[in-house]
Amino acid sequence: MALIQPAQPEAREPEGGWRGRKTLRYAVPAAVVGLTAATIGLVPALADSGDPSLPSLTAEQLITKIAASDTQTVDGTVKITTDLGLPAALSGGTASSLFGGAAAPPAFGSRDGSRADPQRQFPQLLLGTHTLHVAADGQDRQKVSIIEPAAEYSVIHNGSQVWAYDSSSNEAYHSTLPAKQTRPGAQKQPRPEDFPATPQAAAQQILKASQGTASITSDGTARVAGHSAYELLIQPKHAPDTTIDSIRIAVDSNTGVPLKVTLQPKGKGKAAVDIAFTKVSFGKPAASTFTFTPPKGTRVTEAQGAARKEKSPDAMSGLARPGHLGSGWDTIAVFRTKGGLPSGAEHNGKGGAGPLLSGFGTQVTGSFGSGTLFHTRLVNVLLTQDGTIYAGAVDQSALTAAANGAAR
Repeated sequence: MALIQPAQPEAREPEGGWRGRKTLRYAVPAAVVGLTAATIGLVPALADSGDPSLPSLTAEQLITKIAASDTQTVDGTVKITTDLGLPAALSGGTASSLFGGAAAPPAFGSRDGSRADPQRQFPQLLLGTHTLHVAADGQDRQKVSIIEPAAEYSVIHNGSQVWAYDSSSNEAYHSTLPAKQTRPGAQKQPRPEDFPATPQAAAQQILKASQGTASITSDGTARVAGHSAYELLIQPKHAPDTTIDSIRIAVDSNTGVPLKVTLQPKGKGKAAVDIAFTKVSFGKPAASTFTFTPPKGTRVTEAQGAARKEKSPDAMSGLARPGHLGSGWDTIAVFRTKGGLPSGAEHNGKGGAGPLLSGFGTQVTGSFGSGTLFHTRLVNVLLTQDGTIYAGAVDQSALTAAANGAAR
């Protein structure tokens, strides 16, 4: 195995950087939404048996192969499994309702918002096992569907139009993208490529975050969804507080497209997050895949109207932009509320997340006062009495030390 530091190909592409590479034009590029979301949003499905015999490639050659991939079309099925070691009360149907769909808490949409809003639906991928169908035809056309036994939820991006549809409630969410998403003050509307729902989207995030902070080795071969693949092994360096042990990426030997990503936390047990194609082709999907007309009787919510509702007192508008402590894999995101906890968050109340969260949180004290510590196999969160939230893929002692340091 050849031990290297991540390649720095962006030096050869100063204008576009990582997002300017051909590989980032492929399929569903992901936007990082804070350390916790970016970490949880990575996940393997079942690989085919047998290790194919392939010509040896170094890790640097594999990273170059990913960057050089010009594949821009995909049509396949993805299986996402997340095992964070949560209590039974949060690992079954209760959690699915809590983190997605109609029972989503205000953090993912206002009380009166659309059930089809992507920010209400995609958080359900943080728990359990889910099957997705993904399709892409370049940067302007993508579709991601969450397939459930009796329902389907889809987000479709076609040019300037973005539709999301929830069949269980017969509700749709629609937005029209501005000519330039990057203009000052522009409000970016959610699109399928904003969610790390595919192995390649997750791999792009990981490789970018790993530059200079991890060792990367070429570590054997595998078969994934009928394709021969090389495997990259990423291990954090100089990060004593991180909960992440390693991340493994399977790269298609022919196209250079990542087919599977597995995140292994420290300690024994199954992977915490696993995302992989179980079936995939790289042909161009039918144009009809990216067209959508709301069925008769569908309740349609326009994005602008939803944005105005999000400013209501019931929304999580009390959270300020997050700050960060530490660096690399040991980074801790810090959210400070404006005037204390958001409305209703400081009480257990009836319904919502309060009663469930209070059941598995641990009360802690320190220079910061008192607080509640929520533990998973991957991400830990400390909520202090004054409403400050510390979160990251770090151990619990790192969070309390950060809170103590901030209080001094």
